[in-house]
Amino acid sequence: MKRVLALILAGGKGTRLEPLTRERAKPAVPFGAAYRIIDFPLSNCINSGLRRILVLTQYKATSLDRHINLGWRFLCRELDEFIDILPPQQRIGEAWYRGTADAVYQNIYSIEKTRPDLILILAGDHIYKMDYSVMIDEHVRSGADVTIGSLPVSLAEGTQFGVMQIDANQRVVQFREKPSDPDPMPGDSTHCLASMGIYVFNANFMFDQLCRDATNHQSAHDFGRNIIPGVINTHFVRAFPFRDKNTGSTSYWRDVGTLEAYYEANMDLVAVNPELNLYDSTWPIRTYQPADPPPKFVFADHDWHPPRTGVAYDSLISGGCIISGGRVRRSILSRNVRVEEYAEVDDSILLDYVQIGRGAKIKRAIIDKGVHIPDGELVGFDHAADAAKGYLVTETGLTVIAKVVTFPEASGS
Repeated sequence: MKRVLALILAGGKGTRLEPLTRERAKPAVPFGAAYRIIDFPLSNCINSGLRRILVLTQYKATSLDRHINLGWRFLCRELDEFIDILPPQQRIGEAWYRGTADAVYQNIYSIEKTRPDLILILAGDHIYKMDYSVMIDEHVRSGADVTIGSLPVSLAEGTQFGVMQIDANQRVVQFREKPSDPDPMPGDSTHCLASMGIYVFNANFMFDQLCRDATNHQSAHDFGRNIIPGVINTHFVRAFPFRDKNTGSTSYWRDVGTLEAYYEANMDLVAVNPELNLYDSTWPIRTYQPADPPPKFVFADHDWHPPRTGVAYDSLISGGCIISGGRVRRSILSRNVRVEEYAEVDDSILLDYVQIGRGAKIKRAIIDKGVHIPDGELVGFDHAADAAKGYLVTETGLTVIAKVVTFPEASGS
């Protein structure tokens, strides 16, 4: 893995995740109580033996830069190990990144200085655990020019991905980006083979293709739309099936690009046996761990009427949280959340420093960092009332409260 360079594309706007991305890049959005989305591809790299990593940022990258600087500065530069952040430098022109391929092209100078033989390109906004070394080894053994990580998805989901057709040797013979009519997989009329946005390139081949694409003014300068379709007929492009290395079945992978997808991926974690195992010590997900006190559950006063009990069921509770006489069920609580007495939180995601007032009730909601919910407030029970208060209500009935929302009694906090 010494001559492999990993590039993590972390510059997307993430508009479909608003309001969570109004003030932060999508890879910096908190996930699973203790993590940021970027922690998953970064952890996969470290666990796969990859220790030369460039993170390409662009929009609203301040919190992402801070998180990486706090939690991911443990590699040894003297051993040619690094996780470096590359903001747009406009070395080639004055434009922002025009596509995924252009983002890499504009950083060719920095990439070439690392003298890689192979380049692994990753998206910074997917949730999964993957050993990239297996994919890289197969790429080298097969003699491919490009290898694409792939997995089956339903035909309906296929409209949101690059969809491939392959031959018996895993060679890609067709590639269409976000087709309206995805072609099914042979022998399976209900699924198609989708690109995960994970690519292994021979470095010099990639440089040549990016330079060629940069001069094409009709191009969208995107790997899925332009680079891959432009080489499948002239070069060896191979698909790598993403499988669980222990069970051999299709592994857990989630694109959390929408509020509904983000919510469902978080809720997956509260299952008794979640598909994504965060407790697997052989493949740890690393992150920045601040010095928070342990979570605390206060009051078991059954003599009170009604009884006052601090309790949580089927939930993830982070450090610094205090459940002070309230009840939490099937929910994700990030750092330093407080739930006051008689409050109820169900099927919800509460980010850092959220406070739920006495007797408030929260259902199927995402509440962003620092929001204080007043005593007795109802969230998620009446969607029309939620919308009238300025909350976002999705088509599936999910209520989302942004960081900027305040209430009269919380306005001075």
